[in-house]
Amino acid sequence: MTRTLIRGGTVVAATGSFAADVAIEGERIVSLLEPGSSITDAFHADRVIEATGKLVVPGGVDVHTHMEMPSAGTISADTFASGTMAAAWGGTTTIVDFASQVREGSLREAWDVSMSKAEGRCAIDFGLHMIVSDVNASSLAEMDSMVSEGVTSFKLFMAYPGALYSDDGQILRAMQRASECAATIMMHAENGIAIDVLVAQALARNERDPRFHAATRPSSLEGEATHRAIVLAQVTGAPLYIVHLSAAEALAEVVAARDSGAIVHAETCPQYLFLSEAALEGPEFEGAKFVCSPPLRHGTHSDALWNGLAGGDLSVVATDHCPFCFKDQKELGKRDFSKIPNGLPGVEHRMELVYQGVVEGRISLERWVDLTSTTPARLFGMYPAKGVIQPGADADVVVFDPAGSRTISAASHHMAVDYSCYEGFTLTGRVQTVLSRGRVLVDGNSFVGEVHGGRYVRRSSPPSVLSPGK
Repeated sequence: MTRTLIRGGTVVAATGSFAADVAIEGERIVSLLEPGSSITDAFHADRVIEATGKLVVPGGVDVHTHMEMPSAGTISADTFASGTMAAAWGGTTTIVDFASQVREGSLREAWDVSMSKAEGRCAIDFGLHMIVSDVNASSLAEMDSMVSEGVTSFKLFMAYPGALYSDDGQILRAMQRASECAATIMMHAENGIAIDVLVAQALARNERDPRFHAATRPSSLEGEATHRAIVLAQVTGAPLYIVHLSAAEALAEVVAARDSGAIVHAETCPQYLFLSEAALEGPEFEGAKFVCSPPLRHGTHSDALWNGLAGGDLSVVATDHCPFCFKDQKELGKRDFSKIPNGLPGVEHRMELVYQGVVEGRISLERWVDLTSTTPARLFGMYPAKGVIQPGADADVVVFDPAGSRTISAASHHMAVDYSCYEGFTLTGRVQTVLSRGRVLVDGNSFVGEVHGGRYVRRSSPPSVLSPGK
Protein backbone atom coordinates (compact mmCIF):
# COMPACT_ATOMS: atom_id res chain seq x y z
CA MET A 1 0.00 0.00 0.00
CA THR A 2 1.52 3.28 -1.15
CA ARG A 3 1.98 5.96 1.52
CA THR A 4 1.86 9.52 0.21
CA LEU A 5 2.57 12.77 2.06
CA ILE A 6 1.46 16.12 0.66
CA ARG A 7 3.75 18.47 2.54
CA GLY A 8 3.83 22.18 3.28
CA GLY A 9 0.54 23.34 1.81
CA THR A 10 -2.51 25.21 3.05
CA VAL A 11 -5.52 22.92 3.28
CA VAL A 12 -8.71 24.69 2.23
CA ALA A 13 -12.06 23.38 3.47
CA ALA A 14 -15.54 24.84 3.15
CA THR A 15 -15.27 25.83 6.81
CA GLY A 16 -11.76 27.29 6.93
CA SER A 17 -8.13 27.13 5.85
CA PHE A 18 -5.13 25.88 7.83
CA ALA A 19 -1.56 24.68 7.40
CA ALA A 20 -1.34 20.87 7.43
CA ASP A 21 0.48 17.97 5.85
CA VAL A 22 -1.91 15.41 4.33
CA ALA A 23 -1.03 11.76 4.99
CA ILE A 24 -2.48 9.18 2.59
CA GLU A 25 -2.36 5.40 2.74
CA GLY A 26 -3.58 3.65 -0.38
CA GLU A 27 -6.88 5.20 -1.41
CA ARG A 28 -7.72 7.06 1.81
CA ILE A 29 -6.61 10.10 3.75
CA VAL A 30 -5.47 8.81 7.14
CA SER A 31 -4.48 11.99 8.96
CA LEU A 32 -3.83 15.71 8.82
CA LEU A 33 -0.49 16.40 10.46
CA GLU A 34 1.08 19.50 11.94
CA PRO A 35 3.76 20.64 9.50
CA GLY A 36 7.26 19.68 10.58
CA SER A 37 6.09 17.64 13.57
CA SER A 38 7.74 14.43 14.75
CA ILE A 39 4.60 12.54 13.71
CA THR A 40 5.05 13.80 10.17
CA ASP A 41 8.68 12.69 10.19
CA ALA A 42 7.59 9.25 11.41
CA PHE A 43 5.05 8.74 8.63
CA HIS A 44 7.73 7.27 6.31
CA ALA A 45 6.04 8.17 3.03
CA ASP A 46 6.86 6.32 -0.16
CA ARG A 47 6.06 9.47 -2.10
CA VAL A 48 6.27 13.12 -1.01
CA ILE A 49 4.44 15.84 -2.93
CA GLU A 50 5.80 19.29 -2.14
CA ALA A 51 3.01 21.85 -1.71
CA THR A 52 4.80 24.79 -0.09
CA GLY A 53 3.09 27.99 -1.16
CA LYS A 54 0.23 26.00 -2.68
CA LEU A 55 -3.40 25.32 -1.77
CA VAL A 56 -4.45 21.75 -1.02
CA VAL A 57 -8.13 21.30 -1.84
CA PRO A 58 -10.56 18.39 -2.22
CA GLY A 59 -10.93 17.10 -5.76
CA GLY A 60 -13.66 18.82 -7.70
CA VAL A 61 -17.11 17.23 -7.94
CA ASP A 62 -18.96 18.12 -11.16
CA VAL A 63 -22.54 16.89 -10.79
CA HIS A 64 -23.75 17.85 -14.27
CA THR A 65 -22.04 16.38 -17.34
CA HIS A 66 -23.22 14.78 -20.58
CA MET A 67 -20.69 12.36 -22.05
CA GLU A 68 -21.67 10.45 -25.20
CA MET A 69 -25.15 11.97 -25.09
CA PRO A 70 -27.40 11.61 -28.17
CA SER A 71 -28.94 14.95 -29.16
CA ALA A 72 -30.30 16.56 -32.32
CA GLY A 73 -29.22 13.69 -34.53
CA THR A 74 -25.67 13.53 -33.22
CA ILE A 75 -23.75 12.54 -30.06
CA SER A 76 -21.80 14.79 -27.70
CA ALA A 77 -18.13 14.74 -28.66
CA ASP A 78 -16.52 13.59 -25.41
CA THR A 79 -16.60 9.92 -24.55
CA PHE A 80 -16.50 8.92 -20.90
CA ALA A 81 -12.81 8.24 -21.45
CA SER A 82 -11.86 11.56 -23.04
CA GLY A 83 -14.23 13.63 -20.91
CA THR A 84 -13.04 12.25 -17.59
CA MET A 85 -9.40 12.67 -18.57
CA ALA A 86 -10.14 16.31 -19.41
CA ALA A 87 -11.93 16.69 -16.09
CA ALA A 88 -8.88 15.35 -14.26
CA TRP A 89 -6.63 17.86 -16.03
CA GLY A 90 -8.82 20.59 -14.52
CA GLY A 91 -8.86 19.23 -10.97
CA THR A 92 -12.20 17.42 -11.06
CA THR A 93 -12.01 13.91 -9.60
CA THR A 94 -15.69 12.91 -9.63
CA ILE A 95 -18.46 13.51 -12.15
CA VAL A 96 -22.13 12.62 -12.10
CA ASP A 97 -23.45 12.05 -15.61
CA PHE A 98 -26.92 11.03 -16.84
CA ALA A 99 -28.61 7.83 -17.87
CA SER A 100 -31.50 8.82 -20.14
CA GLN A 101 -34.71 6.85 -20.43
CA VAL A 102 -36.03 6.54 -23.97
CA ARG A 103 -39.75 6.83 -24.65
CA GLU A 104 -41.51 3.54 -23.85
CA GLY A 105 -38.24 2.21 -22.44
CA SER A 106 -37.40 1.35 -18.84
CA LEU A 107 -35.16 3.12 -16.35
CA ARG A 108 -33.18 -0.10 -15.89
CA GLU A 109 -32.43 -0.27 -19.61
CA ALA A 110 -31.20 3.33 -19.54
CA TRP A 111 -28.96 2.63 -16.56
CA ASP A 112 -27.53 -0.49 -18.22
CA VAL A 113 -26.72 1.46 -21.40
CA SER A 114 -24.90 4.22 -19.51
CA MET A 115 -23.01 1.76 -17.33
CA SER A 116 -21.85 -0.10 -20.44
CA LYS A 117 -20.43 3.15 -21.80
CA ALA A 118 -18.80 4.34 -18.59
CA GLU A 119 -17.73 1.41 -16.44
CA GLY A 120 -14.09 0.55 -16.95
CA ARG A 121 -13.55 3.55 -19.21
CA CYS A 122 -13.39 6.53 -16.83
CA ALA A 123 -10.19 8.11 -15.57
CA ILE A 124 -11.98 9.38 -12.44
CA ASP A 125 -14.89 8.20 -10.33
CA PHE A 126 -18.39 8.66 -11.70
CA GLY A 127 -22.03 8.46 -10.67
CA LEU A 128 -25.27 8.61 -12.62
CA HIS A 129 -28.47 10.61 -12.39
CA MET A 130 -31.55 9.32 -14.24
CA ILE A 131 -33.41 11.36 -16.85
CA VAL A 132 -37.07 10.34 -16.76
CA SER A 133 -38.53 11.27 -20.15
CA ASP A 134 -41.61 9.04 -19.97
CA VAL A 135 -43.37 9.40 -16.62
CA ASN A 136 -45.83 6.52 -16.32
CA ALA A 137 -46.81 3.87 -13.81
CA SER A 138 -43.95 1.59 -14.84
CA SER A 139 -41.18 4.19 -14.66
CA LEU A 140 -42.49 5.52 -11.35
CA ALA A 141 -42.44 2.01 -9.92
CA GLU A 142 -38.82 1.59 -11.05
CA MET A 143 -37.53 4.56 -9.08
CA ASP A 144 -37.03 2.47 -5.93
CA SER A 145 -34.84 -0.04 -7.76
CA MET A 146 -32.75 2.78 -9.18
CA VAL A 147 -32.22 4.20 -5.70
CA SER A 148 -30.93 0.78 -4.64
CA GLU A 149 -28.36 1.05 -7.45
CA GLY A 150 -27.13 4.37 -6.11
CA VAL A 151 -29.17 6.58 -8.47
CA THR A 152 -30.77 8.94 -5.97
CA SER A 153 -31.62 11.84 -8.29
CA PHE A 154 -34.08 11.99 -11.19
CA LYS A 155 -34.11 14.72 -13.81
CA LEU A 156 -37.25 16.09 -15.44
CA PHE A 157 -37.70 18.65 -18.20
CA MET A 158 -40.19 21.47 -18.52
CA ALA A 159 -38.64 22.11 -21.95
CA TYR A 160 -38.42 20.16 -25.25
CA PRO A 161 -42.04 19.11 -25.93
CA GLY A 162 -42.21 15.89 -27.93
CA ALA A 163 -38.89 14.67 -26.60
CA LEU A 164 -37.94 15.08 -22.93
CA TYR A 165 -40.85 17.25 -21.79
CA SER A 166 -43.07 16.34 -18.83
CA ASP A 167 -46.32 18.17 -18.11
CA ASP A 168 -47.24 19.45 -14.66
CA GLY A 169 -49.25 16.35 -13.82
CA GLN A 170 -46.37 14.05 -14.70
CA ILE A 171 -43.97 16.23 -12.72
CA LEU A 172 -46.28 16.12 -9.71
CA ARG A 173 -46.45 12.33 -9.83
CA ALA A 174 -42.68 11.97 -10.17
CA MET A 175 -42.14 14.36 -7.27
CA GLN A 176 -44.56 12.41 -5.11
CA ARG A 177 -42.63 9.23 -5.87
CA ALA A 178 -39.27 10.92 -5.21
CA SER A 179 -40.53 12.09 -1.84
CA GLU A 180 -41.48 8.52 -0.96
CA CYS A 181 -38.12 7.00 -1.91
CA ALA A 182 -35.92 9.82 -0.50
CA ALA A 183 -34.68 10.95 -3.90
CA THR A 184 -34.04 14.40 -5.36
CA ILE A 185 -35.82 15.83 -8.39
CA MET A 186 -33.54 17.79 -10.73
CA MET A 187 -35.39 20.21 -12.97
CA HIS A 188 -34.64 21.83 -16.30
CA ALA A 189 -36.89 24.83 -15.71
CA GLU A 190 -37.89 26.61 -18.92
CA ASN A 191 -41.42 26.97 -20.26
CA GLY A 192 -40.99 24.73 -23.30
CA ILE A 193 -44.55 25.11 -24.60
CA ALA A 194 -44.22 28.88 -24.85
CA ILE A 195 -40.66 28.68 -26.18
CA ASP A 196 -41.75 26.41 -29.04
CA VAL A 197 -44.33 29.01 -30.10
CA LEU A 198 -41.69 31.76 -30.09
CA VAL A 199 -39.29 29.57 -32.08
CA ALA A 200 -41.92 28.79 -34.71
CA GLN A 201 -42.80 32.48 -35.02
CA ALA A 202 -39.14 33.46 -35.40
CA LEU A 203 -38.57 30.88 -38.13
CA ALA A 204 -41.72 32.07 -39.92
CA ARG A 205 -40.13 35.55 -39.98
CA ASN A 206 -36.98 33.95 -41.44
CA GLU A 207 -35.02 34.75 -38.27
CA ARG A 208 -32.59 31.84 -38.44
CA ASP A 209 -29.25 33.01 -37.06
CA PRO A 210 -27.84 31.73 -33.73
CA ARG A 211 -28.72 34.98 -31.94
CA PHE A 212 -32.41 34.10 -32.21
CA HIS A 213 -31.83 31.11 -29.95
CA ALA A 214 -31.55 33.52 -27.02
CA ALA A 215 -34.32 35.79 -28.27
CA THR A 216 -36.82 32.92 -28.25
CA ARG A 217 -35.87 31.70 -24.74
CA PRO A 218 -36.40 34.85 -22.63
CA SER A 219 -35.29 34.90 -19.02
CA SER A 220 -38.87 35.49 -17.85
CA LEU A 221 -39.85 32.03 -19.09
CA GLU A 222 -37.05 30.51 -17.02
CA GLY A 223 -38.30 32.45 -14.01
CA GLU A 224 -41.89 31.31 -14.55
CA ALA A 225 -40.92 27.65 -14.89
CA THR A 226 -38.70 27.83 -11.81
CA HIS A 227 -41.61 29.22 -9.80
CA ARG A 228 -43.90 26.46 -11.04
CA ALA A 229 -41.36 23.73 -10.23
CA ILE A 230 -40.94 25.11 -6.71
CA VAL A 231 -44.70 25.18 -6.09
CA LEU A 232 -45.08 21.57 -7.28
CA ALA A 233 -42.18 20.50 -5.07
CA GLN A 234 -43.74 22.25 -2.07
CA VAL A 235 -47.04 20.44 -2.69
CA THR A 236 -45.29 17.06 -2.72
CA GLY A 237 -42.48 17.62 -0.20
CA ALA A 238 -39.88 16.48 -2.72
CA PRO A 239 -36.36 17.95 -2.54
CA LEU A 240 -35.81 20.09 -5.66
CA TYR A 241 -32.56 20.94 -7.42
CA ILE A 242 -32.73 23.47 -10.27
CA VAL A 243 -30.07 22.76 -12.88
CA HIS A 244 -28.10 25.33 -14.90
CA LEU A 245 -29.85 28.40 -13.52
CA SER A 246 -29.01 31.37 -15.75
CA ALA A 247 -31.50 34.15 -15.04
CA ALA A 248 -32.02 36.71 -12.29
CA GLU A 249 -35.78 36.00 -12.36
CA ALA A 250 -35.18 32.31 -11.67
CA LEU A 251 -32.73 33.14 -8.88
CA ALA A 252 -35.31 35.41 -7.26
CA GLU A 253 -37.75 32.50 -7.14
CA VAL A 254 -35.11 30.27 -5.51
CA VAL A 255 -34.27 32.97 -2.95
CA ALA A 256 -37.92 33.45 -2.00
CA ALA A 257 -38.46 29.70 -1.67
CA ARG A 258 -35.36 29.14 0.45
CA ASP A 259 -36.21 32.11 2.66
CA SER A 260 -39.57 30.44 3.33
CA GLY A 261 -37.87 27.18 4.33
CA ALA A 262 -38.44 25.22 1.10
CA ILE A 263 -36.17 22.30 0.22
CA VAL A 264 -34.71 23.94 -2.89
CA HIS A 265 -31.16 24.09 -4.18
CA ALA A 266 -29.84 25.42 -7.48
CA GLU A 267 -26.69 25.33 -9.54
CA THR A 268 -25.29 27.69 -12.08
CA CYS A 269 -22.53 27.11 -14.63
CA PRO A 270 -19.33 28.92 -15.65
CA GLN A 271 -20.79 29.97 -18.99
CA TYR A 272 -23.43 32.06 -17.21
CA LEU A 273 -20.79 33.69 -15.03
CA PHE A 274 -18.21 34.51 -17.71
CA LEU A 275 -20.00 34.71 -21.08
CA SER A 276 -22.89 36.79 -22.40
CA GLU A 277 -25.49 36.58 -25.14
CA ALA A 278 -23.32 38.92 -27.23
CA ALA A 279 -21.27 35.81 -28.13
CA LEU A 280 -24.26 34.54 -30.14
CA GLU A 281 -23.87 37.51 -32.48
CA GLY A 282 -20.45 36.44 -33.74
CA PRO A 283 -19.60 36.82 -37.44
CA GLU A 284 -21.11 34.40 -39.95
CA PHE A 285 -22.07 31.25 -37.97
CA GLU A 286 -19.58 31.64 -35.10
CA GLY A 287 -22.39 32.31 -32.64
CA ALA A 288 -23.44 28.66 -32.89
CA LYS A 289 -20.47 27.76 -30.71
CA PHE A 290 -22.28 29.41 -27.80
CA VAL A 291 -25.75 27.89 -28.21
CA CYS A 292 -26.89 26.21 -24.99
CA SER A 293 -30.12 26.02 -23.02
CA PRO A 294 -30.96 28.07 -21.09
CA PRO A 295 -29.15 30.54 -23.32
CA LEU A 296 -26.43 32.96 -22.34
CA ARG A 297 -27.82 36.16 -20.82
CA HIS A 298 -26.67 39.77 -20.64
CA GLY A 299 -24.27 40.94 -17.94
CA THR A 300 -26.74 41.99 -15.25
CA HIS A 301 -27.76 38.35 -14.89
CA SER A 302 -24.17 37.21 -14.27
CA ASP A 303 -23.78 39.85 -11.56
CA ALA A 304 -26.89 38.51 -9.85
CA LEU A 305 -25.53 34.96 -10.10
CA TRP A 306 -22.21 35.90 -8.51
CA ASN A 307 -24.12 37.54 -5.68
CA GLY A 308 -26.18 34.39 -5.31
CA LEU A 309 -23.03 32.29 -5.08
CA ALA A 310 -21.48 34.56 -2.48
CA GLY A 311 -24.64 34.77 -0.37
CA GLY A 312 -25.52 31.07 -0.38
CA ASP A 313 -28.67 31.23 -2.50
CA LEU A 314 -26.91 29.28 -5.28
CA SER A 315 -25.45 26.06 -3.93
CA VAL A 316 -23.26 24.60 -6.69
CA VAL A 317 -21.26 25.45 -9.79
CA ALA A 318 -21.42 22.57 -12.26
CA THR A 319 -20.62 22.64 -15.96
CA ASP A 320 -23.50 21.07 -17.91
CA HIS A 321 -20.57 19.88 -20.05
CA CYS A 322 -22.17 18.87 -23.36
CA PRO A 323 -19.63 19.39 -26.14
CA PHE A 324 -20.43 19.42 -29.84
CA CYS A 325 -17.78 20.19 -32.43
CA PHE A 326 -18.33 23.35 -34.44
CA LYS A 327 -17.52 21.53 -37.65
CA ASP A 328 -20.16 18.97 -38.65
CA GLN A 329 -22.13 19.09 -35.38
CA LYS A 330 -23.01 22.72 -34.59
CA GLU A 331 -23.22 23.22 -38.36
CA LEU A 332 -26.29 20.98 -38.46
CA GLY A 333 -28.23 24.14 -37.63
CA LYS A 334 -26.58 26.42 -40.15
CA ARG A 335 -29.88 27.39 -41.76
CA ASP A 336 -32.08 26.93 -38.69
CA PHE A 337 -30.95 27.93 -35.17
CA SER A 338 -33.44 25.49 -33.65
CA LYS A 339 -31.43 22.59 -35.09
CA ILE A 340 -28.10 23.62 -33.56
CA PRO A 341 -27.14 20.98 -30.97
CA ASN A 342 -27.47 22.65 -27.56
CA GLY A 343 -24.47 22.47 -25.28
CA LEU A 344 -21.04 23.85 -24.43
CA PRO A 345 -17.72 22.27 -23.43
CA GLY A 346 -16.27 23.17 -20.05
CA VAL A 347 -15.51 20.23 -17.76
CA GLU A 348 -11.77 20.91 -17.92
CA HIS A 349 -11.88 24.55 -16.81
CA ARG A 350 -14.53 24.77 -14.07
CA MET A 351 -12.21 24.80 -11.03
CA GLU A 352 -9.83 27.39 -12.45
CA LEU A 353 -12.60 29.58 -13.86
CA VAL A 354 -14.53 29.74 -10.60
CA TYR A 355 -11.26 30.52 -8.78
CA GLN A 356 -11.30 33.83 -10.66
CA GLY A 357 -14.13 34.77 -8.29
CA VAL A 358 -11.59 34.49 -5.46
CA VAL A 359 -9.05 36.53 -7.40
CA GLU A 360 -11.65 39.24 -8.05
CA GLY A 361 -12.93 39.26 -4.45
CA ARG A 362 -16.39 37.96 -5.36
CA ILE A 363 -16.16 34.79 -3.22
CA SER A 364 -13.81 33.47 -0.54
CA LEU A 365 -11.37 30.59 -0.90
CA GLU A 366 -13.60 28.51 1.34
CA ARG A 367 -16.69 29.30 -0.74
CA TRP A 368 -14.80 28.26 -3.90
CA VAL A 369 -14.18 24.82 -2.39
CA ASP A 370 -17.74 24.61 -1.09
CA LEU A 371 -19.30 25.39 -4.49
CA THR A 372 -17.08 23.14 -6.58
CA SER A 373 -16.60 20.18 -4.27
CA THR A 374 -18.11 19.98 -0.79
CA THR A 375 -21.73 20.99 -1.36
CA PRO A 376 -22.17 19.00 -4.58
CA ALA A 377 -20.82 15.95 -2.76
CA ARG A 378 -23.24 16.57 0.14
CA LEU A 379 -26.32 17.19 -1.99
CA PHE A 380 -25.79 14.11 -4.14
CA GLY A 381 -24.93 11.54 -1.52
CA MET A 382 -21.15 11.26 -1.84
CA TYR A 383 -20.03 13.06 1.33
CA PRO A 384 -17.88 12.45 3.38
CA ALA A 385 -16.07 10.10 1.01
CA LYS A 386 -15.92 12.93 -1.52
CA GLY A 387 -15.74 16.70 -1.20
CA VAL A 388 -13.52 17.04 1.87
CA ILE A 389 -9.96 16.55 3.08
CA GLN A 390 -10.24 14.70 6.38
CA PRO A 391 -9.29 11.30 7.79
CA GLY A 392 -11.36 8.52 6.23
CA ALA A 393 -12.20 10.42 3.05
CA ASP A 394 -11.15 9.24 -0.38
CA ALA A 395 -7.76 10.70 -1.26
CA ASP A 396 -9.18 12.90 -4.01
CA VAL A 397 -6.84 15.85 -3.65
CA VAL A 398 -5.73 18.79 -5.79
CA VAL A 399 -2.57 20.80 -5.24
CA PHE A 400 -3.40 24.22 -6.63
CA ASP A 401 -0.89 26.96 -7.39
CA PRO A 402 -2.51 30.36 -6.71
CA ALA A 403 0.41 32.12 -8.39
CA GLY A 404 0.21 30.02 -11.54
CA SER A 405 -1.53 31.08 -14.72
CA ARG A 406 -3.10 29.53 -17.77
CA THR A 407 -4.37 30.83 -21.11
CA ILE A 408 -7.26 28.72 -22.35
CA SER A 409 -7.17 27.53 -25.94
CA ALA A 410 -8.64 24.75 -28.05
CA ALA A 411 -5.08 24.10 -29.19
CA SER A 412 -4.07 22.98 -25.70
CA HIS A 413 -7.21 21.73 -23.94
CA HIS A 414 -7.90 18.00 -23.58
CA MET A 415 -11.62 17.89 -24.39
CA ALA A 416 -12.60 16.20 -27.67
CA VAL A 417 -14.04 19.35 -29.21
CA ASP A 418 -12.64 21.67 -31.85
CA TYR A 419 -13.20 25.03 -30.13
CA SER A 420 -13.19 26.64 -26.70
CA CYS A 421 -15.86 28.97 -25.35
CA TYR A 422 -13.10 30.66 -23.36
CA GLU A 423 -10.51 30.99 -26.12
CA GLY A 424 -7.80 33.44 -25.05
CA PHE A 425 -8.98 33.79 -21.43
CA THR A 426 -5.91 34.16 -19.19
CA LEU A 427 -6.59 32.79 -15.70
CA THR A 428 -4.81 33.35 -12.43
CA GLY A 429 -4.32 30.14 -10.44
CA ARG A 430 -3.60 26.72 -11.87
CA VAL A 431 -4.07 23.06 -11.06
CA GLN A 432 -0.65 21.53 -10.40
CA THR A 433 -1.17 17.97 -9.11
CA VAL A 434 -4.31 15.81 -9.05
CA LEU A 435 -4.86 12.63 -7.05
CA SER A 436 -7.87 10.36 -7.40
CA ARG A 437 -8.19 7.88 -4.51
CA GLY A 438 -4.47 8.28 -3.88
CA ARG A 439 -3.43 7.73 -7.49
CA VAL A 440 -1.56 10.64 -9.05
CA LEU A 441 -3.29 11.42 -12.33
CA VAL A 442 -1.87 14.83 -13.25
CA ASP A 443 1.59 16.08 -12.34
CA GLY A 444 2.36 19.51 -13.76
CA ASN A 445 2.12 19.27 -17.53
CA SER A 446 1.85 15.48 -17.66
CA PHE A 447 -0.95 12.95 -17.29
CA VAL A 448 0.76 10.17 -15.37
CA GLY A 449 -2.15 8.11 -14.04
CA GLU A 450 -4.15 5.10 -15.06
CA VAL A 451 -6.48 6.07 -17.88
CA HIS A 452 -9.36 3.79 -16.85
CA GLY A 453 -9.02 3.66 -13.06
CA GLY A 454 -12.28 5.41 -12.16
CA ARG A 455 -15.06 3.57 -10.33
CA TYR A 456 -18.83 3.84 -10.13
CA VAL A 457 -20.02 5.76 -7.06
CA ARG A 458 -23.13 4.28 -5.47
CA ARG A 459 -24.74 7.39 -4.03
CA SER A 460 -26.91 7.58 -0.92
CA SER A 461 -29.92 9.78 -0.15
CA PRO A 462 -28.17 12.47 1.90
CA PRO A 463 -29.92 13.92 4.96
CA SER A 464 -28.65 17.38 3.99
CA VAL A 465 -30.79 17.53 0.87
CA LEU A 466 -33.88 16.80 2.94
CA SER A 467 -33.33 19.83 5.15
CA PRO A 468 -35.34 22.99 4.37
CA GLY A 469 -33.95 26.35 3.36
CA LYS A 470 -30.33 27.40 3.42
